Amino acid sequence: MAKQMKAAVYDAFGGAAKVQVKTLDVPELQEGEVLVRIKAAAVNPVDSAVREGYLKDFLPYEFPVIPGWDVAGVVEERGFSARRFAVGDEVYAYARRPLVKYGTYAEYIVLPESYLSRKPQNLSFEETAGIPLVGLTAYQSLFDAGKLQQGQSVLILGASGGVGTIAIQLAKEKGATVIGVASEKNHSYMKELGADHTITYKDTHIGDSVKEVLPEGVDLIFDCASGETLEQALSALKPSGKLVSILNQGQDLDKSIDFAYVFVEPNSSQLDRLRELAEAGKLKVHVSETYKLQETAEAMRQIETKHTTGKIVIVP
Repeated sequence: MAKQMKAAVYDAFGGAAKVQVKTLDVPELQEGEVLVRIKAAAVNPVDSAVREGYLKDFLPYEFPVIPGWDVAGVVEERGFSARRFAVGDEVYAYARRPLVKYGTYAEYIVLPESYLSRKPQNLSFEETAGIPLVGLTAYQSLFDAGKLQQGQSVLILGASGGVGTIAIQLAKEKGATVIGVASEKNHSYMKELGADHTITYKDTHIGDSVKEVLPEGVDLIFDCASGETLEQALSALKPSGKLVSILNQGQDLDKSIDFAYVFVEPNSSQLDRLRELAEAGKLKVHVSETYKLQETAEAMRQIETKHTTGKIVIVP
């Protein structure tokens, strides 16, 4: 008889009310896969966007869908040829598969072992679960797309959010000058994380404010906010500078701007690097609230308020 698990699922696109906790069969292990008992799963705004159906033309899906892409847990079983990890190893992963179906808001998940990295030893499961999606998004945006180097400058829009707070720490560790844009109440938090300068987006022109600090402008703008914030910031980009966004796909941008859109992909070697930084004390994750699996709908409603500082995490 198939092993069973509790999981939060939805059978149709729509609001958080569509999410219910049910008992499902655990997927069968295939070659090269491992079964992970989930200890913690972080909640991200994209989980709600997927549930609402906004990404249905971009990401193939099959109902019922278990939401969630961030996971920290323990290896419980290994499929044929899956030998990188032993049973009992503590691991974490960005768990997005090509098909949106089996996510992390559940007691178990089956993943290719190539997705997994060892959990940072100095972080809790809850803190660790808060890293994969935002950590890889920041890493791939700053370094793969943005080519940020030591001695350069980066302006981070939406710098107090999940991706932005990791981006501040990664850019600072690289040796860049970091300017963070967020509401004033988050300025001391951003400075604690390593921001050299902080700017508010209220009652100010962001581009002008940046030029007061760095008259020549910045080498890189990392956009986690878009809208008017991005429009104002563009005047602070050096002619040779680069714009990387995780929200804007470039349709409304001047074609002369060196631009890249990033949609994060699984990468276990980059998770290894993030683990090293965490264990060296250079990467901190703030968990603001935890929810039980039965409270998944409530957790998703909270992330939709867009007023979450740090990470919220489901603990099955």
